[in-house]
Amino acid sequence: MKTINLAEKFEKFTDQWTPHVIAELNDQYIKLAKLKGEFVWHDHANEDELFVVLKGTLIMEFRDGIQEIGPGEILVVPKKVEHLPRTKNNEEVHLMLIEPKSIKHTGKVKHELTQEVAKWI
Repeated sequence: MKTINLAEKFEKFTDQWTPHVIAELNDQYIKLAKLKGEFVWHDHANEDELFVVLKGTLIMEFRDGIQEIGPGEILVVPKKVEHLPRTKNNEEVHLMLIEPKSIKHTGKVKHELTQEVAKWI
């Protein structure tokens, strides 16, 4: 067992929209990501996603509405729900993701931002 310092982990990367694995728990990865701008519309056929916002404001667009998630707030996006993450006013957002190891970064969508392999830091 080793304590993980989130601030130290965030200092290890600058890339946007690329989740980095920091731990695993019961077939789940705990990931950190920095976001800025807009991602891509996608869904996950078999997995729910948990977004924990640590810094900034995440805007989650759905086909039927929009949610704003601020620091200290979480949002669970259920499987099969199409969503488009973006940041408010183009600010940088820091977040933690808790999701199954099997999840695909952009579901079935292939995009220039798609990451095929989760990077460990």
